[in-house]
Amino acid sequence: MSDNPNPISKRIAALPEATIIAMAQRARDLAAQGHDVINLTVGQPDFDTPTFIKEAAKQALDEGKTKYTPVPGTPELRQAIAEKFKTENNIDYTADEIVVSNGAKQSILNVCLALLNPGDEVLLTAPYWTSYLGLVLLAEANPIVCHAGVEENFKVPASRLEAALTNKTRLLILNTPSNPTGAVYTHDELAAIADMMTRHEQLYVVCDEIYEYINFTGQHASLASFAQARARTITVNGFSKAFAMTGWRLGYMGSAPWLAQACAKIQANVTSGASSFAQAAAITALKSDRAAVAEMIREYHARRDLVVKQLSAMPGVKISPPDGSFYAFPDISHFLGRIAKGHAINTTADFCKFLLEEFYLSTVPGSAFGDDKSIRLSFAASEQELTQALERLGQALASFS
Repeated sequence: MSDNPNPISKRIAALPEATIIAMAQRARDLAAQGHDVINLTVGQPDFDTPTFIKEAAKQALDEGKTKYTPVPGTPELRQAIAEKFKTENNIDYTADEIVVSNGAKQSILNVCLALLNPGDEVLLTAPYWTSYLGLVLLAEANPIVCHAGVEENFKVPASRLEAALTNKTRLLILNTPSNPTGAVYTHDELAAIADMMTRHEQLYVVCDEIYEYINFTGQHASLASFAQARARTITVNGFSKAFAMTGWRLGYMGSAPWLAQACAKIQANVTSGASSFAQAAAITALKSDRAAVAEMIREYHARRDLVVKQLSAMPGVKISPPDGSFYAFPDISHFLGRIAKGHAINTTADFCKFLLEEFYLSTVPGSAFGDDKSIRLSFAASEQELTQALERLGQALASFS
């Protein structure tokens, strides 16, 4: 009989703690105690899902679209996604090369499980979205982290990625626009990665484009649009961010047909297809004129400008203005190794704990994203909240000795 009363598998025990969720919960706990907490932790639009999308879901329910769908998604939705890829991303995917999942995160896990064997290596560009690390570990692969700092706009060049490749490297996960930094890889930067792929035929790339529309440059490039990269690029996207549909749990991927089939096989054994009426509403979202999306993006852009202006004026803070997503990722390393209000601030986790406990401002430490110098602020919040949050941050920085 085992001496361990809680015999959790090694696979699960190896997963990193969900720092973002923990910080958000601590903020909620303090708010429940009556404190005026400003919570800038969770990456969720503060807008409601556009009314016409909700109405489409209601109509689907009334029409009886409440049954199981094909595992990779309804033919109608996959065709709509294929048309979106063609017209907006210059990628020719057929409906058979598309798999709809319960969120983009499931799409990435499907790819990891389909491609990776134990001991394979996966390149992550740090700062990275926290879940990438966990998904790689679930597939029993080894994460290899390539870092880029604020001076490089948090973008890892193709030359550094290529230098990190070994004969065990199987996958690169790329996120543009980026969570947590807002970095957007340019056409030329992606072209260099595409060219690098031609020299390493064992390498596949997941290009996570979930923040595609929340792009302040007006220029989004997709890695799979480069002919030399198309066959070994998996393009992942979804409805959560641009359409404010986080709770609907709908993501999708496009890939070579053999990989799409493998991902559908995995999904058939785990969750089957995504919600039927949500898929019906997603068709309406894709076929819309994007006016509602454009309005949300204009608001995010104004908030971005507000946050960047205030952070840039704070002595000791370094900021690379985010070109996309709804996050700022200021480098606060100037304040590490110092004392503030009796708190020893040695790590970004210490810094965020200090902000929350002393100033009731909830943020996420950069260590959760593979960066030990920065913190993440979500500006998916009202301008009033952001103004108050930045005032509190300024007061916190002024308290350092």
